[in-house]
Amino acid sequence: MDTVAVSLEESALLDALRRGDEDAFARLVGEHHASLRRVARLYVANAAIADEVVQDTWLGVIRGIWAFEGRSSLKTWIFRILVNRARTRAVRESRSAPFTATLSTEDGAELPVSPAHPLSGDDSPAASGHWTRPPLDPGLSPERSLLTKELRERLLTVIDALPANLRIVLWLRDVEGWSSEEVCSALEIQETNQRVLLHRARDRARAALEPYFEGARGGERRR
Repeated sequence: MDTVAVSLEESALLDALRRGDEDAFARLVGEHHASLRRVARLYVANAAIADEVVQDTWLGVIRGIWAFEGRSSLKTWIFRILVNRARTRAVRESRSAPFTATLSTEDGAELPVSPAHPLSGDDSPAASGHWTRPPLDPGLSPERSLLTKELRERLLTVIDALPANLRIVLWLRDVEGWSSEEVCSALEIQETNQRVLLHRARDRARAALEPYFEGARGGERRR
């Protein structure tokens, strides 16, 4: 799985990080911190614990940057550290509260979803099943805005109800927009396993959301 060589840009970033360049570290944190926090919330019971896991992850990055060998991207290496720490913390804390309880747009977690674009079962780039952000429309109706907000909330609830192994793969692929290679590397799973988990997760999500889509389509027809 770890066969991706680092790019020249990433190599320069690594050099800066190893020199202790604070600006380089701040850029890295700015790029990944919000996503790390969202992924941590898939494992642990509340936002405060997620913050601790993320802080511990960044400490792990600082301490381990010299050991990074470039066999995966820096991004997936960082998330692998997070996942390992989040799993360990979840075992200790027992994830008893839904991540939807505190995951909100205030946490930078607004989901890129569109009511007109249900999950696809096709794993091709053209129909990957991603929840794509609706086009910016200054004339967006209040009704459509409410539909989009409601879909985000329903999607969060559906994802939260999935088993942990399905939840994390679906989130990374279809919410964070990761490639299959990135997911396999971060979670340390085989491509075949990733594909099976994603297929099962999408099937369950589609089944759970289909009544909503049917209702939304019916409402559109009545208008």
